[in-house]
Amino acid sequence: MTTPSGTEVCRPFLPTKDLAHSCAFYEALGFRKVFQGDVAIFAVGATSFILQRYYDEAWAKNAMMQVLVDDLDDWWEHVMSLDPKTFHVAPPKPPEMQPWGVRVAYIYDPAGVLWHFAERRPGHPAD
Repeated sequence: MTTPSGTEVCRPFLPTKDLAHSCAFYEALGFRKVFQGDVAIFAVGATSFILQRYYDEAWAKNAMMQVLVDDLDDWWEHVMSLDPKTFHVAPPKPPEMQPWGVRVAYIYDPAGVLWHFAERRPGHPAD
């Protein structure tokens, strides 16, 4: 049996405490809102995710997303230009080399979802 063709996108659903507040956070980060209704869909690079009007603390605090970037220092400079107090989020954690060999900065969204902004490694196509 073969997999049906036409599968193009796999989008995770993420929780929000306040959809409008989370939308403002992601727009400030530079993500592109491609749909707004009962949910909001944001694009980043070639992928996207769905923000929903649902919050479960255990889920939010255990959810993680990764964004692979070419230049983590540029992203970090952008993140630092934003005031975390505006969005009531935990302070972001600066880029640091991780034991697995990837530089990562950590950013929490208003619901507590942890985003890993990871820098692509030259010569590692899986990154």
